[in-house]
Amino acid sequence: MSLSVVASKAAPTLVVVGAVSGVVAYVHRCLSYESSQMDRFFSSYNTPQSEANRAKVFQDASYDPRTNVLNVLGWKGKSS
Repeated sequence: MSLSVVASKAAPTLVVVGAVSGVVAYVHRCLSYESSQMDRFFSSYNTPQSEANRAKVFQDASYDPRTNVLNVLGWKGKSS
């Protein structure tokens, strides 16, 4: 096999891998930005009074919505 044949078969794969990597990096950056914005908002909102109100609302709930598997933005490690 000549070098041009190998390059012609490898080039599309490299293009696809590069494009997928770019999209994944972009989505990760967007989610990180949104997560930090939400963290900033909720850190100013989380007071003992707001937690007491939240506890009253979810008193009969069988789960905590903040620990839901679908809460993707909450997956990062807890600092406390």
